[in-house]
Amino acid sequence: MTSAHDAVVLAAGGSRRLGQPKQLLTRDGETLVHRGVRLAMETAPRRLLVVVGGHAEAVSAAVRDLPADILFNPQWEEGLASSLRLVAATLAATRTESSPPCLLLACDQPALEAMHLDALRAGFITHGCAATRHGEGRGVPAWVPADLLAQASPLQGDRGLRGLLAARADEHIALLDVPELTRDIDTPDDLREARRRGWIDPASAPMPDPSP
Repeated sequence: MTSAHDAVVLAAGGSRRLGQPKQLLTRDGETLVHRGVRLAMETAPRRLLVVVGGHAEAVSAAVRDLPADILFNPQWEEGLASSLRLVAATLAATRTESSPPCLLLACDQPALEAMHLDALRAGFITHGCAATRHGEGRGVPAWVPADLLAQASPLQGDRGLRGLLAARADEHIALLDVPELTRDIDTPDDLREARRRGWIDPASAPMPDPSP
């Protein structure tokens, strides 16, 4: 089993519930989108894609110094499924019977570290698929075979690959158990918690206190 792969960073969200672009929040002075792309780049992918949509210009500018191809999703407002369909179609254009697997990661998991991606790679090599456990579900970051990603075409709305990953037999998927990776940043409360844990830099001005 080869470890050659493509890598995709999903960064097209509009961050409506948060009220500011989550992609541009910083950890140790580095934007989350730059950090996600850098970590993906360090896995030495054959091809590295960044899917942008909401705040596309600013998000694209944040990763301009990295060797990644920007993929604009004109349907980003639909949700995650539109980005996955776009990725599947883009990679299918060069797909062969021996097409490499794909590393998929989101840019709003601030606890993500290189060791997590290394563990997923090892899991893929032994099981043919690897994903992160999210409670009872399976999600990103994930290292998936090309044929599984190709099944993203019918997905709709804000649904990701969880259904496809859930259908994978236990013996054919390695699961990474890292509770910190279940914490993404969708709301101001999520952001406050991420700052409390040291995953996001302190704001120049404090977030409003939701308590009375």
